[in-house]
Amino acid sequence: MPKIVDHEQQKIKVAEATWRVIRKAGMENATVRQIAQEAGFSPGLMRHYFSSQTELLAYAMNLVAERVRQRIESYPFSGTPLANILWILGVFLPLDEERQAEMEVWLAFKVKSLTDPSLQELAMRVRAEMKAVMEQAILSLIESGEARPGLRADAESEPMLVYIDGLALHGLLYPDQMPQSRLSELLKLYVESLCNESNEQGVTD
Repeated sequence: MPKIVDHEQQKIKVAEATWRVIRKAGMENATVRQIAQEAGFSPGLMRHYFSSQTELLAYAMNLVAERVRQRIESYPFSGTPLANILWILGVFLPLDEERQAEMEVWLAFKVKSLTDPSLQELAMRVRAEMKAVMEQAILSLIESGEARPGLRADAESEPMLVYIDGLALHGLLYPDQMPQSRLSELLKLYVESLCNESNEQGVTD
């Protein structure tokens, strides 16, 4: 009986191999040949799944975003609004090995997107999705009555996105000065700045 091949799983395997090549050797070395070798595929088989390197990179980039999206969607949001917003923002920071890998690869893709229009469109879409998630988190904080007076979700979501992006970037580029514990500390301080004074002490890690 012929072996049934799950083509989507094979594409995911290639995408994960792409991530590993990028982390080990950089985006400039993420060639089809290198990725095929990492995945244990022949270059010919790679062409069966992806017609071009651009298509492969776009799929691999989108898979990073999809993994983050699934993590957020699977979260039960059973804690307090303060705990929930801390968790949501922590998804976008390199606070463990899995998120570290995702952030490293995502940063490489974002740099590549500056010269690749097909990746740029995806990067902008994901940015918009991140901003929407953050705006919703701020709204939850406001609706709970725990936000500082005058806090507006539409006005704060952009600064929040910039702040979290900056934290993630510093965590990746300066891990000795910005270890995971320091990232968590700065995240907590930022969330406290969004709260009214009576609730600042209630923010937990």
